[in-house]
Amino acid sequence: MPDPKGRPMCGIIAARVSDDVSPYLLDGLERLEYRGYDSAGIAVRTATGGTETVRSVSRVGDLRTLVAARSGDALTGVGIGHTRWATHGAVREANAHPHADCGGRVSVVHNGIVENADELRATLERQGHVFRSDVDSEVIAHLVERALAVDPDLMLAVQIATAQLEGSWAVVVLDARDGRMVVAADRSPLVVARSARGDFVASDVGAIAEWCETFVALRDGDVVELGESWTWSSGGVTVPVPFPTPSPFAATALDLGDHPDHMAKEIGEQPAVVSSILERVARRAVDGSMWVGLGLPGFHRLAIVACGTSLNAGHVIATALRGIGGVPTDILVASEADQVVLGPGTLVVAISQSGETADVLRALDRFDDRHPVLALTNNLHSSLARRADAVLDCHAGPEIGVAATKTFTAQVVVGVAAMIAAMVASGRIGTARAAALVGELSELPGRMEHAAAIAAERVPLLVANVRDASGFLFLGRGQGLAYAAEGALKLKELSYRWAEAYPAGELKHGPLALVDEGTPVVVVDHGEHRLQANIAEVRARGGFVITIGGEGSDIPALAGRASSGLTWGASTAPWGPLEAVVPLQMLARELALQLGCDVDKPRNLAKSVTVE
Repeated sequence: MPDPKGRPMCGIIAARVSDDVSPYLLDGLERLEYRGYDSAGIAVRTATGGTETVRSVSRVGDLRTLVAARSGDALTGVGIGHTRWATHGAVREANAHPHADCGGRVSVVHNGIVENADELRATLERQGHVFRSDVDSEVIAHLVERALAVDPDLMLAVQIATAQLEGSWAVVVLDARDGRMVVAADRSPLVVARSARGDFVASDVGAIAEWCETFVALRDGDVVELGESWTWSSGGVTVPVPFPTPSPFAATALDLGDHPDHMAKEIGEQPAVVSSILERVARRAVDGSMWVGLGLPGFHRLAIVACGTSLNAGHVIATALRGIGGVPTDILVASEADQVVLGPGTLVVAISQSGETADVLRALDRFDDRHPVLALTNNLHSSLARRADAVLDCHAGPEIGVAATKTFTAQVVVGVAAMIAAMVASGRIGTARAAALVGELSELPGRMEHAAAIAAERVPLLVANVRDASGFLFLGRGQGLAYAAEGALKLKELSYRWAEAYPAGELKHGPLALVDEGTPVVVVDHGEHRLQANIAEVRARGGFVITIGGEGSDIPALAGRASSGLTWGASTAPWGPLEAVVPLQMLARELALQLGCDVDKPRNLAKSVTVE
């Protein structure tokens, strides 16, 4: 496959309003900045029929300053904007969006990847087109320009241009000559909305929630012209405009309130998120109707397909299913699914916060339609939701911080509840056992609040002792291992320190060589008796141990219970110590803050990984 440069995971905003559009574009870009923040730019039609383009290789705040300082023709109410995260190619102004055609008539913003960009560029250059950037997206502007030279209809030009593309795209095209605006999407998210203020386009409905109460998500192959009336084409055929969907995000949910950053806010929201989820699903998990309503066939094996934090959540769900129903499970890293062989009777559970994770979508393509797919996502209008046979909404609400926190917790709770319901529906467990399990889930909000309060007292001083360490080990056993992995991932993402998670029993098989005087070793201690010997091994080598566990731990965040305190005679729930994730998240955030890092926008990362 060709490797076009500058492949963006980015945010798109566009609007048609009655007054100056630039404040809308800038406000929308700030809400989308979590999707990418290597560069940002806007293109606005001027009162004289030209285009004013302002771009910056800094944050949106810098772009706002540049826009305020501009002089020249008055700006109209029609414009497009973009914030970019580049996987390849230099971060420089020429590579920032929006991109233009040769004559400056057409401006384009694009999210996705044009896989045949090199071939298209070569053809266009032979025909006399001059390129100003290294990125694949610019070819779209020149394709539209070429089509307009034959027929002046912008919508037709965009249809012709996108028909030549291979890959994925969400595109907004602005014609400065007459102010027309056309959008198109295929395998990349884009929504359009209309309100009293005007028409809006965005990669994420949260970016326009302040102005729009409803929206319509484009489906693959849709091309739409905005204006007094919308013209909607699907697969080249004009169709009625789809009925709009109510926005799931209140605008106030995107504000920080009294919190210092979005990550702090979202960590603190976890108990309320869990409570809200359980209000929705508890009863239906106990009687099995939550599963029956999905319409999926019975399964004898479960395969989790995910990446990053979602993969860790999948580990927890799979561990719970094995403990509850004895069902075999496979954990598949989505980007490594090429050689995977799934057995008959396997249900695939694909997990993605955004529902647009390219590696997950491509993994499902490789499985063809041989296995039913259940999607667990925070976006019911996503590509994953459309691709799956059934969908579970993880009900986390908007999450702005790039490093996932409350979406991890929500994925675990919804996924575990679904597995409980599946076991009831298949007759593997009775409703009494299911009720006991759901009763244990219902204690999580209180346990998480307790964990947060304890961590707030203990974490800052502990972090001060390890702030200068270059690397960290995270250890766990059994049901605690997935949480150790998530803790290590959070610390890497936020603080830029090396952190590795290992099963504690593997210490003597290599990782113990890393332990030296003062090496920080974080242990998720949920009461597994063998952990104490592993902790002693680390301390004997001079390691600085931080235990997250019950009474007597360094962070005693796991509320105590009797050794057989659960209804079914166990000491640990099948999903393990979910509340431990709170101090792990707080530990990573505190270290990042003490090191001067941006906890909401870690370097080199973006929220939605929409390219492979």
